[in-house]
Amino acid sequence: MPADVDAIVIGAGVVGLAIGRALAESGRDTLVVEHHRQVGQESSSRNSGVIHAGIYYEADSLKARLCVRGKRLLYGYAAEKNIAHKRCGKLLIAADAQLAHLRDLHTKALRNGVQELQWLSAAEVAELEPEVHCAAGVHSQSTGIIDPHELMTALLGDLESAGGMVVLNTIVRRVRPVSEGIELEFENDGEVGTIVARSVVNAAGLAAVALSHQIEGYPREQIPRGYFARGSYFSYPGRPFQRLVYPMPTEAGLGIHATPDLSGDIRFGPDVEWIDEIDYGVDPTRAHFFAAAIREYWPAVTAERLKPSFAGIRSKIAGPGEKARDFMIAGHETHGIAGLVNLLGIESPGLTACLAIGELVCTMLSSSEGTRPQT
Repeated sequence: MPADVDAIVIGAGVVGLAIGRALAESGRDTLVVEHHRQVGQESSSRNSGVIHAGIYYEADSLKARLCVRGKRLLYGYAAEKNIAHKRCGKLLIAADAQLAHLRDLHTKALRNGVQELQWLSAAEVAELEPEVHCAAGVHSQSTGIIDPHELMTALLGDLESAGGMVVLNTIVRRVRPVSEGIELEFENDGEVGTIVARSVVNAAGLAAVALSHQIEGYPREQIPRGYFARGSYFSYPGRPFQRLVYPMPTEAGLGIHATPDLSGDIRFGPDVEWIDEIDYGVDPTRAHFFAAAIREYWPAVTAERLKPSFAGIRSKIAGPGEKARDFMIAGHETHGIAGLVNLLGIESPGLTACLAIGELVCTMLSSSEGTRPQT
């Protein structure tokens, strides 16, 4: 008996939509299933909206390669689809004690193929952003910002134009390899059913690790522990900077940075709070912690003018005190299940890399199509 559909993508965030679009445009009959009642309700709509250059990631890592490739694709796509975006540039700045770290990041970025980078003295930084205080900086001219909601709307439109479909309010309960492909047991509006696809992609974001444990036959030793790291954002009146301003990264994030948004306002964040359950609350008292961090590069900030904005949650596969891990994008050659691609730990730069991830998943599934036993 043939499968019901060629491909199912679990998760309709920006990465899931980009994968679904790529699969549908390759000619596959594609469904994207989402447990919320709208697309992109979690990390995809709760982030800085930054188009990253590829500065921070280890050479030859998936994060580095997919970010650099994805950035080029995303700027082209945003221009083609008239998605609101701006190549505003970014200053990565350091204090005296951090100069060696900044030089390491600059060298790493060049090895990753990041272009349009310029090392700046403190005086040169001040010429670009007079309010910024630092010992030196790196100007990344190719970094920018984009409206994530407009991006997801465009991806959804392309998916549907190519014959694909998004099915909302659908919870995947179990994933099971069968002779025809991969069977999903799901619940939709209280009704339970099953569907068989030739290929399945787990792009469930915050739920991806938990869903991996629902895949029959998936090697449990290959499933990392999942962690949630909440990042809060605070808005601030006025616009002291024209560019993104980033301090040195921390072990779990990129530091409390300044992001001028497309409307002309500015916000600061995110910080890092390790949490056990999904909770998007922003604690107003953290304004004083934010102000102390921001004051390191902008002494004029006042805590009283910082107002709670929103919070997002990073889907992490490295916990407190651990070194950040690369994206995990596992195909049949890794876990042994034909037609399955499993995406874990797709945090930043996932939005920047989304179109490149879609390309990669398409390639991986094409290479696995001949590995399923014939019946």
